[in-house]
Amino acid sequence: MNCVCAVTAYVGVVPIAEKNKEGKVIRKQLDVDFICNLGSARYYIQSAYSIPEEDKLNQEIRPFRKIDDSFKKIVVTKDLVPAHYDENGFFTINIYDFLLNPKSLEG
Repeated sequence: MNCVCAVTAYVGVVPIAEKNKEGKVIRKQLDVDFICNLGSARYYIQSAYSIPEEDKLNQEIRPFRKIDDSFKKIVVTKDLVPAHYDENGFFTINIYDFLLNPKSLEG
């Protein structure tokens, strides 16, 4: 028996409200590059050409911190980094492993 799985992917927006220096609430939207659904699984994916510094990493994972669910959150980069989870449970992987290893999301 063959199984056909439907995958949907789209760009997502995470609405947030922050206070500015004067204490006024400012509404913003943070983009998630890709939200992919495969059956009951969901993956939030941010892509970054390079993450040379902590500031860039924080910029990429900021939307993930505002998403309050347990689905996998992934940062894909061209940097040759080993696949790993950070202290927040966010998964970082290089683009080569992501594209060439069919089991890369199982890590």
